[in-house]
Amino acid sequence: MFNKILIANRGEIALRVIRTCKEMGIKTVAVYSTADKESLHVRFADEAVCIGPPQSNLSYLNIPKIMAAVEITNADAVHPGYGFLAENADFAEICTDYGIKFIGPSPEHIRLMGDKITAKETMKKAKVPTIPGSEGLVESVADGLKISAEMGYPVIVKATAGGGGKGMRIVRSEEEFEENFNKARQEAGAAFGNDGIYIEKFIVEPRHIEIQIIGDQYGKVSHLSERDCSIQRRHQKLVEESPSPFMTPKLRDRMGRAAIKAAKTINYEGVGTVEFLVDKDRNFYFMEMNTRIQVEHTVTEEVIDHDLIKEQIKVAMGEKISGKNFTPVLHAMECRINAEDPFKDFRPCPGKITGFHSSKGQGVRVDTHVYAGYVIPPYYDSMIAKLICKAQTREECIKKMERALDEFIVEGVKTTIPFHKQLMKDERFRAGDFDTDFMNHFELKPEDSE
Repeated sequence: MFNKILIANRGEIALRVIRTCKEMGIKTVAVYSTADKESLHVRFADEAVCIGPPQSNLSYLNIPKIMAAVEITNADAVHPGYGFLAENADFAEICTDYGIKFIGPSPEHIRLMGDKITAKETMKKAKVPTIPGSEGLVESVADGLKISAEMGYPVIVKATAGGGGKGMRIVRSEEEFEENFNKARQEAGAAFGNDGIYIEKFIVEPRHIEIQIIGDQYGKVSHLSERDCSIQRRHQKLVEESPSPFMTPKLRDRMGRAAIKAAKTINYEGVGTVEFLVDKDRNFYFMEMNTRIQVEHTVTEEVIDHDLIKEQIKVAMGEKISGKNFTPVLHAMECRINAEDPFKDFRPCPGKITGFHSSKGQGVRVDTHVYAGYVIPPYYDSMIAKLICKAQTREECIKKMERALDEFIVEGVKTTIPFHKQLMKDERFRAGDFDTDFMNHFELKPEDSE
């Protein structure tokens, strides 16, 4: 059993980890920047250490300062949450070198799966279906044009490092290639310090479906069913649900077995997600593996009734998993509530929350770190809450989500709640007829018509 866990993160995920640790009888340490001094994760942790000014590179990404906080608080484990240092192999390695348990996979696994080119080659060797694409990085526009012509347009130009939709461009013709290739490379270099680019065939009308997995230290791996993350904007997920309305028992079995094979191939330890693109004929292709807990892990928790943070910590402590695979018996859906103005191209809206009332009721869950009087800083991700609903059927889940969105009140800043309300009423969405291109055709009604 760990005595004390330091959470190397902020906001709702830090608070989420603190809650589970308290229930397990484990003491917690929060780290925070000066911008987060009044955040709830600071208030509810057993100890809190300020690690620097608001800028991420001077605080939440500053490994020496975080390790200093580990040392002065005598923490014996670190939970990285998601984002920031969660998939930083160097950080995981430093923790290991200092005898601190990094609650996540080994540095080798993070390196292996964090670089998308290496991950794809590993999956090919494991005979997991992969998207046709370039063999390794593409060094020049000329090489890229040649590869794209051989595959046929459309293609997608992608950064080998990072995620969150940065360094990605869809190219539909030869004339568009050079500009998009250069933009993707520049964006990747600025965001990740690595401008490596590769090219894949762009799958038309795909679903983005991911399989949640967990592996222990003894080679056993389970899949915990799927999540459909196809409702996204600029490759950023907006709504996730389980089970996918596109899923069949046969497809779940095939994708689940592929995800387990992917994890077993590298002897994966911890929770993780194997992400696939699924075409309209239900052919699926490995896209990437996230070696961390994800924002949308809550959806899986609601349909299998397991605390994934608790399972993550237990695996890190050396406990064995059951080896059971799961099939959802309920339906769950998550809406990400961001401090953004959906009527102005989802522009971030930091500022002071003057009024706050979260939804309640049977089958409704809200994960958030904000409250009335809290000031949303401009330095970090704009997500302020996750609204999760569960019900017996998808139709009932959508109706519950509509009710919960009507009850959710955030005053003082603009949020994406009006967008989610309109989405829940959309006929195509309600029918489960959508793919990753859905948002390019979704028409948001003017604010004053709400």
